[in-house]
Amino acid sequence: MELLIKATQLIFGLSILVGVHELGHMLTAKFFGMRVEKFSIGFPPKLFGFKKGETEYSVGAIPLGGFVKISGMVDESLDTESLKTEPQPWEFRSKPAWQRLIVMLGGVIVNVLVAFIINIGLLSTVGESDIKIEEFNKFGIVAHPIAQEIGLQTGDKIKAVNGKDIVYFSEVFDALLNDNSSITIVRNGEEKVVNIPSTLLDKLAEKDAAGFISPVSGYKVADVLKGGNAADAGLIKGDSILSINSVSVPYFHILKNELGNHKNEKVPVCILRNNQIDTLNIQIDSSGMMGIQLESVRVMQAYTHQYSFIESIPKGISNSIKVITDQIKAFSKIFKGELKASNSVGSFLSIGNAYGGEWVWSHFWSLTATLSMVLAFMNLLPIPALDGGHVMFLLYEIISGRKPSDKFLENAQKIGMLILLSLMLFAISNDVIRNLF
Repeated sequence: MELLIKATQLIFGLSILVGVHELGHMLTAKFFGMRVEKFSIGFPPKLFGFKKGETEYSVGAIPLGGFVKISGMVDESLDTESLKTEPQPWEFRSKPAWQRLIVMLGGVIVNVLVAFIINIGLLSTVGESDIKIEEFNKFGIVAHPIAQEIGLQTGDKIKAVNGKDIVYFSEVFDALLNDNSSITIVRNGEEKVVNIPSTLLDKLAEKDAAGFISPVSGYKVADVLKGGNAADAGLIKGDSILSINSVSVPYFHILKNELGNHKNEKVPVCILRNNQIDTLNIQIDSSGMMGIQLESVRVMQAYTHQYSFIESIPKGISNSIKVITDQIKAFSKIFKGELKASNSVGSFLSIGNAYGGEWVWSHFWSLTATLSMVLAFMNLLPIPALDGGHVMFLLYEIISGRKPSDKFLENAQKIGMLILLSLMLFAISNDVIRNLF
């Protein structure tokens, strides 16, 4: 069922984003009197469609993209038959360069506007939730191995990022994308600055990374797996674990650490049941598990900031633009060798996992808005076959006054398609390896 929900959200979300993107191209083309031959959401084979006026509207069987076919334009279809005749007034190639530029930017502009509208709508209706840093710091942090490598310790409390006191926990992760970042923590009553290595984000993106930091939290035994080591030793749901091998384990991270210290060993586990203390000898397996399911007993209270419609406008636009600035920072790290492409590039599998196996409308729309900005950014990359490639050639034409030949544009499209297919193959294979192996 979870897989079905993921797939449904993925298809629905991408259909919206592709639909509005191609709609931007079509509307601007029609506005300037260009003939739009086809408008499709999804790639062939065609499932169904209809023709209205000069345009055939259709839905393709492969719901992972879409296209608009404008007369007289060298696009990814590589259909150059119409270019063998004299340019016609309704063709893309016969229009002024500035009009063609607006048509090529139409999809990107609509994607950005859609992201603005969604984020403004979310902020004005459900608000914006985050964890206040004092709530996260209540019992200190749990520093996972990667955090320990850079100098953080369990029990530290986070105070500032780059010397500026923070209010919300989400501000911590801004330090991971920025260069020369630091986190100020309070340890045993003293402040200490921990520098963030430029490669930290890459380490956290590794498949087997165990996370960065988390809050200290208690736990309870939510279930005991039938036939497991704990059940065989007599542990039952509702028991409280007090110690393992005489080491007190009041918090989850201490329990997890202690279980890891006794892999493949049978150890005394002190428990509390009905106000009575007892000791059970439980075998710990090679993974540091004993066959129980735990539940956190500390649920952090999220703070929800409510915005009026007027207040949500600048905030929604700001949140949308931040997606682009974060993308630029991530690309910069890739080019500088601080972030491996294999750890940052994903395909439809990653997007489906991001939507998740539970349909929560606020999460669906928030992620869709983010993807809309990502789609706008990716389409503006100066690669032939993408909008950015067309924009690059059109800007050259506007500045130089010389239009590239149709043959040049055709060859550029072929090279661009080869680049895109290679990137797509890399992204899909990378996703398969990360998720299935």
